[in-house]
Order: sequence, then structure tokens, then C-alpha cells
Amino acid sequence: MTELQPAGADKAQPPAPKRNAFTRFLDTVEWLGNLLPHPVTLFFLLAAGMVLLSGLFGWLGVAVEDPRPVGAAGRADDGMIRAVSLFSADGVRRIFSSLVTNFTSFAPLGVVLTAMLGIGVAEKSGVLSAAVRGMVLGASKNVVTVVIVFAGVMSNTASELGYVVLIPMAGAVYYSLGRHPLAGMAAAFAGVSGGYSANLLIGTIDPLLAGITEEAARLIDPTYAVTATANWYFAAASTFLVTAVGWAVSTYIVEPKLGAYNPADADPTALDGAAASPLTAIEKKGLKVTGLVLLGVLAVMLLSVVPSWGILRDPVTGDAMRSPFFSGFAVWILLFFLAMGWAYGKVVGTVKNDRDVIDGMSKSLGSLGLYLVIIFFAAQFVAFFNWSNIGSITAVKGAQTLEALGLTGPVIFIGFILICCFVNLMIGSASAQWAMTAPIFVPMLMLLGYSPELIQAAYRIGDSTTNIITPMMSYFGLILAWAVRYDKKVGIGTMIAMMLPYSIFFTIVWTIFFFVWVFALGMPVGPGAPTFYSLG
Repeated sequence: MTELQPAGADKAQPPAPKRNAFTRFLDTVEWLGNLLPHPVTLFFLLAAGMVLLSGLFGWLGVAVEDPRPVGAAGRADDGMIRAVSLFSADGVRRIFSSLVTNFTSFAPLGVVLTAMLGIGVAEKSGVLSAAVRGMVLGASKNVVTVVIVFAGVMSNTASELGYVVLIPMAGAVYYSLGRHPLAGMAAAFAGVSGGYSANLLIGTIDPLLAGITEEAARLIDPTYAVTATANWYFAAASTFLVTAVGWAVSTYIVEPKLGAYNPADADPTALDGAAASPLTAIEKKGLKVTGLVLLGVLAVMLLSVVPSWGILRDPVTGDAMRSPFFSGFAVWILLFFLAMGWAYGKVVGTVKNDRDVIDGMSKSLGSLGLYLVIIFFAAQFVAFFNWSNIGSITAVKGAQTLEALGLTGPVIFIGFILICCFVNLMIGSASAQWAMTAPIFVPMLMLLGYSPELIQAAYRIGDSTTNIITPMMSYFGLILAWAVRYDKKVGIGTMIAMMLPYSIFFTIVWTIFFFVWVFALGMPVGPGAPTFYSLG
């Protein structure tokens, strides 16, 4: 039986557009990224490679002079840092006896699991989706772009909410307003992923990265602690910066380039506007009650740390910055989302009893299966890296090289941010990328006199700004699938070209803002977070 062909199918197809140098560069980046194995396999290979490399370094007797002062914790009596071989009988015994504790004691693990318990209840109740819809759908046509970008930045507090709810909703909102739906999706994507490291609140990524930074900092200072709020001040201020830049790029570059929308290019089911349904009366009531409950939680938080008698201040010094309030901030994330989910769910009927709360918690933790597998192997790599002393030796040698070249001033952070941008094009996971690079860059820049908190803040700029142009980002394929529903001609190149202006302007403006905030104004990046670090 002859298959019917659409009219005109026998005509010659137009030649493919000529590929320019930039397009070929993006093709190369995608090809290189595709060569990388799965993150689990990658960390396994890195851990195995570290065992072999430590054996080689140990056999060669590689060592450097320890720059830390005499008497510093972890400093050897002879003042040398020597490579330790794990490719030996002692090394194998240490690996075998510590494999489990490497995993269970890995700093980011506990805080992420704790925070996700509360977020699971909030997701179960529906409050997160309702809050985002209330923010976006309540905005007027003139300010809807600002609200969408801002909602995108704020949504990353709750993990994947922005990707699975806000981005398709933004397309539906723009279509309902007679504007190009891809412009709405681009604005939301820019806020959610391009502004991933900006937020007024502390999210799950904050304790995760802080734990990795702390592990890396302890290569130089075994007692150093990095809290989940390490970058809070800078991230909060960056929220408004990212919103403003995202709005400007959307309004003056992306939407004009897309032009008028032709609904004939779309899948008809994408144009029903269901994703943009307004809040019901009961949902509005639920959000009002939730707001009142959260004010109560905020009042309790303030009373625990602001007064001099606050129970969560440091019991010895009375310090509010370096205190149980901040070191245990993951508990506040748990309580914040738990109260939010419970209050909203009680009003709208999605949380009726303790079983519903437990169900939300269990589903949230159940979704972390792949994360736990990745963290198991990442924890082994980090532990082996620490034991071998290769990280410390690399950091000392790297710092000495930079000092010899005269590259010790703040300008070094421009190169660091650009390196992070480039690595992020091939490794889309913020935690996976930082787990591999932090043990090198954190000690190296600490030896040049910069604090781990500051180094982490600079890393997060590079990590965020190129999320939106790399196919390696875990949600890139999902967003592309939604975009195709509005325009069947959209491909990877279309998406990258649409998002590239955001990436360029975010990188430039955010880096400038970093230098102004830290080095011109002398502002800390977070509560109790120093700008500089001294070995003494």
C-alpha cells in the first residue's frame, strides 16, 4: 500500500541555512558534552583515578611546603604536605573501612534530606503552584514580564517547581495576552535557571553547595565551617538585578526578534490556556491563611536570634552571625515549608491528616534516588581527594604560580567565573560541577587570601548564567519539548539562540555587580561571611 504524502512533499526542499562560526562552536560544545559519561560513572572514574594517581604521587614522593603557620590544625611537624598513596595495603584498608561513613557523613547529604521533607509537604498541598500562579496571573500586561522573571528566580527555592510549572504557564499567559508564547517561556526560563543563584530566600541548593565548599575549605583549615546562608545577602540583592536584566533583555531583544506569533505553527492542544487558569476562591483563601502562618514562623525566627536573650544565639559569645540559628538553617527551611504546606492544605483540603503530611515527605525523598546515587560516588571522590593530599598540593602549587605571575588581585575572579561558565556548558548539575572543582579552586583561592564564602558566590554566577544555553542542563530537553508545542520548527539551535542574549548580559552585569558589591562597597556576601581569609 502506497503511503500518502502531504501536498508539496515531492518538491525540492530549501537548502539548509549556512552554519556560522558561533553555531559550529555550539555544536562542538554539545559534542564534547555528549562525550562525558553519566555523572555517576564520572565520579566513579574520578574516585578510581584518584587512587591510582595518589599511588603515583606517593611513589614519586611529591611534596610541598605547608604555607600554614606552625601549630595550625592539620599541619605536619616537619612543615611539609606530602602525597599519601591510597594504592597500597593501608590505603585499601582505609577505603574499605570508610566507604559507608564517607557517604553518611558527606556534609550536603543531611541538610538536603532535611529540607526536602518540608518541601515535599508544600508540594503535596499545592501551595507552591498556587503561589506562582497568583504572582503571575495577578500581574497587569505592562508588568507581566517583570513578574514572570521575578517568580522564576523565587521558584528555584522549591527545586523543580519553576521548570515544571512556571515555564509552561508563562507561555500560556503570553498567548492569552496576544504575545509570543516563546517570549514568555524565555523570560521564565531566564529567571528560573539563569537566575538560579539569586533568591530572597534560602533554598535546597544553598546548604548543598555550602557543604561541598566546607569540605573543600577544610583541605586548608580543618575546622572551617560554611553555613547555608553563606551567600544570602548577595543572592537577595542579585534577585532584583537578575529581574531587571531579564526584563530588559526580554523586552528589547528577545520578544522583538521573535516577532508576531502565528498560532498555525502550534499544536492546537497547547493553545487551550488551561495552564493559565485563575485561582479559585478557596485557593485565594488558602494563600491568605498561609501568609498569616508564615508571619508567625518569621516572628519565631526573629525572636530566636534578634534579642540578646535569643535562644539560638551562640550561648558563649552571644554572637548572632556564627550561631546555631545559621548553622542549623536547614531546620528553618523544613519548618518554613512544613508550615506553608500544612496551612494551605488544611484550607483547600489537600492535607487532611498526618498521613497526608507523611505521604508528601516520603514522595519528596523518593524522588531523590538518583541524587543519592550520585552523592555516594561524589562523597568517595571527595574523601579520596582529601586523604591523598593531592588537593592541598595542587592548591599550593597553583597559588604559587598565580603569585609568580602577579595574578593575586580581585581580577582573578573574572577568570574564575569564566572557567565556571565554560565547565557548566558540559556539566549541567551545579552540585556535580562544584563537587569536582571546589577541591581545587577553594583551597587555591584561600591561599591567595579569599574566603570560601566569597569563592562560592563567584562560582554561582558562572554556574547560573550558562544554564540556559547548554543542552547538558537536565531540564533543557523538557523545555524544548514544551517550546515545540507552540512552534513545531523550534530546535536546539533555536532555543540556544533565543536564550544566548540572557546568558551574555547576565554574565557581564552580574560579574560587574559582584565586584561593586564586594570590592567597591566592601559588603559581605552573607551573614558572618568574611571577604578575605588569613592563614594566621
